[in-house]
Amino acid sequence: MTRLDGKVAIVTGGAGGIGKETAKLFLQEGAKVLLVDLSEESLLKTKEELDNYGEIMTVSSDVSHESDTVHYVKKAIEHFGKIDIFFNNAGIEGTVAPLVEQTVENFDKVMNVNVRGVFLGLKHVLPIMMKQGSGSIINTSSVAGFMGWAGITPYVASKHAVIGLTKNAALEAASANVRVNSIHPSPVNTRMMRFVEEGTSPGAAEVAKAAITKDIPLGRYGETSDIAKLVLFLASDESSFITGSQYRIDGGIGAK
Repeated sequence: MTRLDGKVAIVTGGAGGIGKETAKLFLQEGAKVLLVDLSEESLLKTKEELDNYGEIMTVSSDVSHESDTVHYVKKAIEHFGKIDIFFNNAGIEGTVAPLVEQTVENFDKVMNVNVRGVFLGLKHVLPIMMKQGSGSIINTSSVAGFMGWAGITPYVASKHAVIGLTKNAALEAASANVRVNSIHPSPVNTRMMRFVEEGTSPGAAEVAKAAITKDIPLGRYGETSDIAKLVLFLASDESSFITGSQYRIDGGIGAK
């Protein structure tokens, strides 16, 4: 028996590094998966890569738009009949710059995706899970949800907000046996960190990467597979008594 046999999962940010790796693991563990992302081209490419692992469909949506959120939730129900797992993962990093140089437009863009998008996902998935009497939601925050990180103020603010959304959703859904938790990765080897490194040290991204790595006790960035394994645990029945919790997966940064 695999851990997610017969379950249906939605993964937002599904064409990105963490989303794609988690979707792959979900499929390998027996789940049917709906991938959501903004780029239809990236979704189709990801679907081609994952088709051999199990039943997968894609929906191009902007998670910051309520109509798009309603659309992808409706597609999941129409196609699969239920939603057991929601990996509320879509997020962006925004511009790398000191707070006083951040534009209102960049702040709003980051908050719209990272906070409003998480809120809208919760708003429209929770009623379905609560009616079912079961479900697991995993929101993607960051180590930046617990601490400051100079240069990415909108991102830090947004990831702090995800913790509040997670705790409140967990309290409100617990009586229906629906669990809501958040994960908090350190830097992970993905496109997002390449952008942050370059923004931190223009033309010398490797210098920034070395400095960031030095601050991680385990001495390396996380890999997408590291994150996917934690999400799998929280999605599965193995974590049936866990809700409202924040899970660091940060190579020891939080131990400082």
